[in-house]
Amino acid sequence: MSEISWPWQYNFPPFFTIQPHSETRAKQLEAWQHLIADYLKTTKQSTIDIREAQNSPLFNNQSINRKLSQESILVVLEYMGKMGQAAPLDKSKNVWEVYWHSLDEWGNMVYSWASSNGMNNSVCTLFELREGENTVDEEFHGLDMTILIKALKTLEAKGKCELMEFDDNQGVKFF
Repeated sequence: MSEISWPWQYNFPPFFTIQPHSETRAKQLEAWQHLIADYLKTTKQSTIDIREAQNSPLFNNQSINRKLSQESILVVLEYMGKMGQAAPLDKSKNVWEVYWHSLDEWGNMVYSWASSNGMNNSVCTLFELREGENTVDEEFHGLDMTILIKALKTLEAKGKCELMEFDDNQGVKFF
């Protein structure tokens, strides 16, 4: 696992309290958005459970004895949701799926890989995409299956692929 590169704000105590001034708050939410995306990308995670998040070093800086409250984490995730980088997985908004790339960007990465590897008009399994030897150097290798399927659905909506199921397996045909 790569080392986390903490931004300067992470060691600035007010960063862990949502700021009331609108311009300051906007910059703070943007900084949290980048930090969360970078952290999850580095740790290869894609979900945040607000009820457990305060135990994570992401929201709990023990060196300055500060942690972001659950309410503040929700504010940040709702902001990320408006930016298309997060979505709640339950009605109570406790568990969130977070995208360090938008679903469109993920879809475009997969499609670019498929095109450059001669996969057009052929079928490959989702297992091959996520865990296959041919994708080891790709950023989408190991991507959460739910996010991969959502990204492929964005491609399907554009007519660039078709998702299919066969013999208890899922696959995709690229066009």
